[in-house]
Amino acid sequence: MGRVEGKVAFITGAARGQGRSHAVRLAQEGADVIAIDLCGPVPGIGYPPATPEDLEQTVKDVEALDRRIVARQADVRDRDAMKAAIDEGVAELGRLDIVVANAGICILAPWDEVTPEVFRDTLDINLTGVWNSVQLAAPHLVAAGGGSIIMTSSAAGLKGLPFLTPYVAAKHGVVGLMRAFAHELAEHHIRVNSVHPTGVDTPMGAGDGMAQIGAWLEQHPRLAGMFTNSLPVEITQPVDISNAVLFLASDEARYVTALTMTVDAGNTQY
Repeated sequence: MGRVEGKVAFITGAARGQGRSHAVRLAQEGADVIAIDLCGPVPGIGYPPATPEDLEQTVKDVEALDRRIVARQADVRDRDAMKAAIDEGVAELGRLDIVVANAGICILAPWDEVTPEVFRDTLDINLTGVWNSVQLAAPHLVAAGGGSIIMTSSAAGLKGLPFLTPYVAAKHGVVGLMRAFAHELAEHHIRVNSVHPTGVDTPMGAGDGMAQIGAWLEQHPRLAGMFTNSLPVEITQPVDISNAVLFLASDEARYVTALTMTVDAGNTQY
């Protein structure tokens, strides 16, 4: 216990799924939390959006661990709202040490059915949103004398996956951001890494879209192996990813930076 004791973590997409899991796992190990989430719909997603009630539940879960949390509804595409949420959280909690840029969406479609709007929204949230999160939060880590930034990418950030063109483009872009930030921020003792899950049991990762992918793969059987994990598991749990985030946030990873850390059951090793 206490692997991030006394630290403050800023987490995007924190209302549920991986984001809530990360908030709870870091709080279990002593961190206070600044949590943001859009808590609203994005056109085209095939699963229910997070709600204000979801974010309230994250607050309850963190407070039940006797940790402090500042939660705000904010869109990672809205720099003014993001800056206000970060600055208010730091003012209340006193510092910032950890950034978990986790917010993202996934809209499935064959390559020739992706609309310009879907491509734009996916890149704006999954890539530009990560850049916004890091660029706006990093000055607080500099002021604290260092810290850890963890970006949520995906197995799709290391390999091409079919029916996910905008998502694959954005998640590959996250790796580029991670590597560039890692080298520029190193002089401030800030480590920057990315986490690459396979499928995760969340509303986004386990919704009806997975059944749709199955139907498409029946039409394109040569692509089916690209979704197969080496380990005999079809889907992971959010806490599996949270444990990786905790390691990268902790001093146990004090010399780990610019790493693409897979938690993918071997999915990307084909």
